[in-house]
Amino acid sequence: MTDSDLTDLFASTGVPASFAARAAARLGAGAAGRLREDPWRLLRVPGVRPQQADHFARQVLGDAAKPDDPRRGRALVEHLLTEAARQGHTATPLAEVESALGGLGVPDARKAIDDALDEAEVLSLTEEPEFDEAAFEDDDAEPPEPEETLGLARWALPEEAAAEGFQRLNATASPLLDNAAIKEARAGLPEDRSLALTASLRTGVCLLRGTLDDLAETALLLARAATANGLRAAVVTASERAAADLRSEARKVGVAVAGGSSPQNGTDLRGEADDVVVVGLHRLLEPLEDAAAAPGAVVFARGEQRPFELDLVVLPDAAGLDVELCAVLVEACADGTHLVLGGEPGALPPSGPGHVLGDLAVSETVPVVDLEPAAAADPIAALTAAVRAGGLVPVEAPGKEVVIVPAADPREAVHRTVQLVTDSIPRALGIALDDVQVVAPAASGEAGTAALNAALKARVNPGPGAYGGFDPGDRVVVAAPLPQAAVGETGTVTGAEGGALQIAFAGGTADVPAALTGRLRHGWAVTVAQGRGTRRPAVVAVLPDAGLSRPLVATAFGLARRHLSVVQAAGPALARAVRETNAPARRTRLARLVVQ
Repeated sequence: MTDSDLTDLFASTGVPASFAARAAARLGAGAAGRLREDPWRLLRVPGVRPQQADHFARQVLGDAAKPDDPRRGRALVEHLLTEAARQGHTATPLAEVESALGGLGVPDARKAIDDALDEAEVLSLTEEPEFDEAAFEDDDAEPPEPEETLGLARWALPEEAAAEGFQRLNATASPLLDNAAIKEARAGLPEDRSLALTASLRTGVCLLRGTLDDLAETALLLARAATANGLRAAVVTASERAAADLRSEARKVGVAVAGGSSPQNGTDLRGEADDVVVVGLHRLLEPLEDAAAAPGAVVFARGEQRPFELDLVVLPDAAGLDVELCAVLVEACADGTHLVLGGEPGALPPSGPGHVLGDLAVSETVPVVDLEPAAAADPIAALTAAVRAGGLVPVEAPGKEVVIVPAADPREAVHRTVQLVTDSIPRALGIALDDVQVVAPAASGEAGTAALNAALKARVNPGPGAYGGFDPGDRVVVAAPLPQAAVGETGTVTGAEGGALQIAFAGGTADVPAALTGRLRHGWAVTVAQGRGTRRPAVVAVLPDAGLSRPLVATAFGLARRHLSVVQAAGPALARAVRETNAPARRTRLARLVVQ
């Protein structure tokens, strides 16, 4: 089947033509044929609701489309679990799924679940109950029944693989240095840094908690101590742009670093024998451009069969790791490799399912070292620290490091943002437009990133979107993994050749074929989740009155290095969210799996 087959199918059934690209990207080649065989597969396309899939099925199947069709039941089970995964959950109680299926008109919810389990994309994940000491002492108490939960194989299996990987690293670890060498390396260090160094050198997996600056500084300290003793160490960042920034900061304080050479796969990143390698995780894993992968996924060369040649791997900002990427990382660490994961306390959870750092800490299977925060060095740091503690307080900003820009409604918020990016910040502060990043809680909405990017493109780089919706000069962000770049990486379109977009990323110029440009979005404005892990000289945080939480606001503010403009369109809801709203709890399994 061809793209025209899919377009024709949608036209004949009343589906908007705009869904064709999304359906092709999600369902892959032959999408039209598979939809004719099972029209409820349309639910796998992001944004499609059950009622829309039912309407489509009636258009395709006619009177044969019935509420009790096994294909419908299976699709709805997967849809409910997918929606739960979008909320960060890797497991959902079976009773909750049954109830939701009843609300969607499925006559036999249990049969629908059994049908979904037969397809192997949904797994039964029976959970043993928490140990209740009080109930155990009561002779007449009945032991609690195991809780029946369901999960999508895509997330459940990586969560299990991550747990097994953490167990393996802890079991195979031996001290990287003897006691005398560790004692010498700790000499003169503050107590928290000394504890961090000891944990990283003696245990297979450990966690560090602190501010982004303290985590980055400590990561370099750990890696430098390792390389000075002949060990192979790497500091690994969320993006290549973040890696380039950290290499620059390291050189300023006299740390010899490597990792900034050719971005081609297989490049030797080591440099000189005692250099500290600083590199983005995506590049370190060596993505394969030609390997077959599920739609929206990337295959990496590094893994169990070809692990890193490293003794110590340090991720100073690992709070954004979901279970899928975490499993890939852990499997790429050889037996005996020491892994250090850092994160801010109360950090924004990953955009994908799971809560790796929180679950590891709760499991009590790894040492956790809290880094003493340095005194807030500037107004941005002071404001971010206050937000992280639950307060929204005014800060002195004599150099306009922090500026609050009120907006009465979303339309004014967009207008003010365009003014700030294109005029006020470059003119008043001397920060170039290319160094300004706009962030917002979500892509949708009147002041979401889609609306902001439309307004910014019209002002900054107007054009027809001649190449898959983009023009040379457009800033883009990777919204779904590419072989050429990680999610959240930003770049600039420099041209197009043979249907491929040529994009200048921080790690080098890449050709993104037309078939993959659907994974790109305009990137003058990005969601906070996409922007995390990469700090910028200036940040404009656009905050409407929806989707706000303390972790989101703290993360948005912490992305700014020199200047932060807050376009305040939330009114009193902003202070209330900072004071009262934490990230919603996630139903995950890693904390239990890692102790089994």
